[in-house]
Amino acid sequence: MSFESAQNDLQAKGYGDRIIVTSQSSATVALAAQALGIEEGRIAKTLSFMVGDVPVLILAAGNARVDNHKYKETFHKKAKMMSEEQLAEYVGHQPGGVCPFGVKDDRVQIYLDESLKAYDEVYPACGSAASAVRLSIADLENCSGFCKWINVTK
Repeated sequence: MSFESAQNDLQAKGYGDRIIVTSQSSATVALAAQALGIEEGRIAKTLSFMVGDVPVLILAAGNARVDNHKYKETFHKKAKMMSEEQLAEYVGHQPGGVCPFGVKDDRVQIYLDESLKAYDEVYPACGSAASAVRLSIADLENCSGFCKWINVTK
């Protein structure tokens, strides 16, 4: 169901033709890069956190790593990943397909990490472990529902 919600969201925003369904798993950055034939940095991985009681998704370049100090400076809390139950409750996507499209709960805050700006096109997941969406940075800004750009990676 999460692929369908992401697909419906992207189609409603005019980006449905950018969806790619792969014949192999894209559940990790390495697998997604291999399935799409691109470098790992172009995979826009979606990291899911709870900041207090607020669910947060951060899209970052696939080769970037969260810097705990920068994260704490930005959110004033220690990084705490969402559990699978919280992902299902707030986001509606399973691990390996988490993305900012078709998110279940309006309380989810979405951020884009500066690491993405190193690329002209990026490929976030599309709600399943065998899908992606090809987007320019401007397109990602337009269709992700993001709050703001942040810098929380090394």
